Amino acid sequence: MRQLKLSKAFTLMESGPVVLVTTRDEQKSNIMTISWTMVMDFTPVFAITTGAWNHSFAALRKNRECVIAIPTVDLLDKVVGIGTCSGADTDKFAKFKLTPVQGKFVTPPLIRECLANMECKVIDIVTKHNIVVLEAVAAYIDTARKERRTVHAVGDGTFIVDGRKIDRRKMMASKLPCGV
Repeated sequence: MRQLKLSKAFTLMESGPVVLVTTRDEQKSNIMTISWTMVMDFTPVFAITTGAWNHSFAALRKNRECVIAIPTVDLLDKVVGIGTCSGADTDKFAKFKLTPVQGKFVTPPLIRECLANMECKVIDIVTKHNIVVLEAVAAYIDTARKERRTVHAVGDGTFIVDGRKIDRRKMMASKLPCGV
């Protein structure tokens, strides 16, 4: 094995999928691309990593709500584009031709073109690590959508696309010792 720079170690464990997070301030809705996400437990609690460097963070902190939208591989160029421009001076819904859809429980919009959307409330902000903890209050999936493969960021400008699903549900539910 060859040694890897510690500054690149995160590329070995980069989570996924890449998501789009919508927020709303008094003037307009915005979208940010987030690749650092985490499922917190079996309840609908999630975490994202973001901070003051993102235009949406002020709205997220003030209004304490957002939508996590899960795009698929056919939206990758839009996802990257959204992540490389600022909502301070760009209407990302218009620029990237995405359709805002009003949710039922939060003010920020869902994104119609995404495979799934989750309306979320901020339940904690861990300032030391720029972690925003979210609780989903509603979730939606487009069951008619043909493209279902999500995208995972490696962290160096490259991405991995989901592939074939491998079913091990029976094995994981087994009461036999050591997965036999």
